[in-house]
Amino acid sequence: MKEEVIEIDVKDISDFKNHPFKINNDLNYEELKNSIIDNGVLVPTIVRQKDDGKYEMLSGHRRKKICEEQGIQKIPCIVKNMTDDEAIILMVDSNLQREKILPSEKALAYKMKYDAIKHQGKTSDPLGPKLSIEEVGKDTGDSATQIKRYIRLNYLIPELLQLVDDTVLKDKRSILTMGLRSAVELSFLPKKEQEMVYEEISYEDLTPSHFQAKKIRELSEQGKLDSDTLESIFSEQKPNQEKRISFNENRIRSVLPKDIKDYKIEEFVIKAIENYSKTLALERGDQNDLEI
Repeated sequence: MKEEVIEIDVKDISDFKNHPFKINNDLNYEELKNSIIDNGVLVPTIVRQKDDGKYEMLSGHRRKKICEEQGIQKIPCIVKNMTDDEAIILMVDSNLQREKILPSEKALAYKMKYDAIKHQGKTSDPLGPKLSIEEVGKDTGDSATQIKRYIRLNYLIPELLQLVDDTVLKDKRSILTMGLRSAVELSFLPKKEQEMVYEEISYEDLTPSHFQAKKIRELSEQGKLDSDTLESIFSEQKPNQEKRISFNENRIRSVLPKDIKDYKIEEFVIKAIENYSKTLALERGDQNDLEI
């Protein structure tokens, strides 16, 4: 049976409480905006009616925001009659289909869905907790183990969580990032110790490997983690990560040509250093230094 679609005033629809997914003005958002401007909202949003007669958005937050930006007053909606737990599950499932999702978004979304499933009473038998985790990951491609890892991210301080998000947001070759398994180990540390780890990360300009993160967790559980032991761990050579030289981006950009593309900056800087090295070698009369 085809569900009824009705037009609802955008101003009468509120965002879902504690919605875990951010709305980013990325390429996908721009494409959706252009489509709505040209053709209107083609796919109805999903809402549920609140006690005050107004509505709460379950699926369609980006479409709603674009309508607000463009002055579109009404939006097509399918109204669902749902409990809080059912609404959470539908909201999470519909948003997990997006192309780019941050680890922090998955972390909160999976936890909300897991708690909702437990609250529905689907974990009453001895195997319940395991089954509920598997149900959380249904149709997502993430295993039960991976989902547990994501849920652990909710216990990280924001600074450490940002390092995990940066694996998706940034070019991993040019900025500090931290892998999921390392982050999970650090999530078991008390807040004060996490802050101490972040200070060491910032000072050393390095993030811990999974092996190092496990060692940090073990020392924490033994009550032996302090700044000295952290420094010792971070000084160990990681097989896949060398210490990098960092520069102030604003200073570098201030001397770059105004029209240079980002992907050409590295090559430009290397050539500039090579030319400067040759100039210094000429001034010293050192022929060996000219062979770069």
